[in-house]
Amino acid sequence: MIVNLTARVIRLYNTDRPDGVDDLDLGLRQTLDPKQPTVQLSPLPLMTIYQDEVPVELIEYGHAENLPAARDGVCYVVPLDVALAHHPRRTDLLVTHQDVRTSDGTVIGCRSLAQPT
Repeated sequence: MIVNLTARVIRLYNTDRPDGVDDLDLGLRQTLDPKQPTVQLSPLPLMTIYQDEVPVELIEYGHAENLPAARDGVCYVVPLDVALAHHPRRTDLLVTHQDVRTSDGTVIGCRSLAQPT
C-alpha cells in the first residue's frame, strides 16, 4: 500500500507521457490523494551566528511532524526533504520522480516514485 503524505494530489503518468502538453488526463495512470495530516520537516533552531553582519540561523533538520511509524507493507510518499532527513533509517519513504511538465514548465505530476538511497 502506498500512502500520500504530501500536501497535494500526486498524478502518476505513463513513462512515455511527453512534457509540454497541457492536457492533465493524457497518459494519466493513477492519482494518489493526500492523507491528513500531511508530513513536513520541523527545523530545530540551534543558534544564530553572524556572517558579514548578516544573521545566519544554525538549524537541525530531521524532525518530521506527523510522520507515522514504519509499518509492514506500507510505503509513504513524502516531500524530498523529509525522505532525505530520515535516510537511511527509513526505507519506507518514497518521493516523486521524473516530473511531468506542462507547456509553461509547471509540474503536474510524475512518471514514477523513487526511494532515496
